[in-house]
Amino acid sequence: MNSLKQKILEEGKVLSDSVIKVDTFLNHQVDPVFMQSIGEEFSKLFTGSGITKVLTLESSGIAPAVMTGLSLGVPVVFARKRQSLTLHEQMYSAEVYSYTKQEANNIAVSKDYIDAHDRVLIIDDILANGQAALGMVNIIDQAGAALEGIGVVIEKGFQEGREALRKRGIHVETLASIESLADGHVTFQTKEALSE
Repeated sequence: MNSLKQKILEEGKVLSDSVIKVDTFLNHQVDPVFMQSIGEEFSKLFTGSGITKVLTLESSGIAPAVMTGLSLGVPVVFARKRQSLTLHEQMYSAEVYSYTKQEANNIAVSKDYIDAHDRVLIIDDILANGQAALGMVNIIDQAGAALEGIGVVIEKGFQEGREALRKRGIHVETLASIESLADGHVTFQTKEALSE
């Protein structure tokens, strides 16, 4: 998605060889018009999959997931990282380790919102090591639902997340895949590299 790559180049800040900050439009401040175009793109990529729910992880995945759900005309569910007083035992849960924050979180989804009749699309804001995505896959497995694929806004192609998902046979569509952040510069992967 060329408009996303342009936005990353113009507004992203490379903090290290493994970290890029995209908080001007994705994970702190949200550009709703731009997020709508992201949701429409995911909708096109997964049209015909019979998706009944979109699943994401709070909080950075919510904006692209909501716009995807809007475009597909289906509900959006987000896995919570913190236990809510209104959520009790009827939960699916999985442990997810965040390399950026250097901490493990239990994520949870109420059993009321995903079940064996659902065909689920996961939306992930940033795919790095794949832990968040695999945690959500675990929740879908617990529910007995069908995973139709994972839509990734930004992939760090130099980390092992895609390979971990590929080994599980999961269909992944990425809108912008970064090959390198070396020397403070963003280099994107080509489509050929993504399909290998």
